[in-house]
Amino acid sequence: MQTLKGKVIKSTGRWYMVQSGEEVFRCSLRGNFRLKGIRTTNPIAVGDNVEFTLEDGDETGLIQKVEERKNVIIRKATNLSKATHLLAANLDLALVVVTPVFPRTSTGFIDRFLITAEAYHIPALIVINKIDILYGELEEYVQYYEEMYRFAGYDVRKVSALEGNGIDDLRAELKDKVTLFTGHSGVGKSALINALDSEHKLKTGDISHYHLKGKHTTTFAEMHPFSFGGYLIDTPGIKEFGVVDFEAWELGHWFPDFKEFIPNCKFKNCTHVGEPDCAVRAAAEEGRIHPERYHNYLSILRNVEDEESDFKTS
Repeated sequence: MQTLKGKVIKSTGRWYMVQSGEEVFRCSLRGNFRLKGIRTTNPIAVGDNVEFTLEDGDETGLIQKVEERKNVIIRKATNLSKATHLLAANLDLALVVVTPVFPRTSTGFIDRFLITAEAYHIPALIVINKIDILYGELEEYVQYYEEMYRFAGYDVRKVSALEGNGIDDLRAELKDKVTLFTGHSGVGKSALINALDSEHKLKTGDISHYHLKGKHTTTFAEMHPFSFGGYLIDTPGIKEFGVVDFEAWELGHWFPDFKEFIPNCKFKNCTHVGEPDCAVRAAAEEGRIHPERYHNYLSILRNVEDEESDFKTS
């Protein structure tokens, strides 16, 4: 018997594909495997670093240990459940591909993604694609998105997957990192990945677009190696990402542009809506927080409060 270490690059529920060096092994879990303090529907996620054993003459391994994670991304297991499903672990970067038009990516979608990354301590990157067709009057839309998110403290890159603009710089940014990719259908996510990695072309169908319709739907993230170093993780849709077991007042702490103002609010548990002497609301009214960011915060807050109400009455 030999003991090896590797990284989980694919999960199908019962089986895990684990890369160790240049080889990939099909592994299962020992029957009584549990992770202390983790209440999830799955104990292991893509991106986990694991230790596994191979019996002499066996082609499959048995996972014995999961190394400590630096972060995770989760989704809720069901609409009204506080159980969670691990999507990916040990991320270096969370990247969202957006287009201001053709099709339009809503800033609400972007902000839901950003607060999820922020809550789990994952650096985020916004990539505006299709700049080759967004010129003239359309360039104003690009500038609006760019200024809004740079003002909020985020790194924003402008690229053209078709023409190659900005691709070299983005490739250098992703080199040797484990990067989660997401984005609406039509924004050119697959084309961007192909432009980034010419040696390992991913067909459009290889980059999955899962839409979770019901609580019984099972979805799995998957890792793809970049030939220049690092990994891409493709995951289910952003609406299924989430943060569980938090109070409504905590939401503002996941907006980096709110952080300098929050300590000046009168109440420690201020939700920045109707409380007196709210420094965040004052900053938004004075233009020190982008008005659309504050509007999106209020919208997300209402959804959080609605979910809490539904859970309590269910």
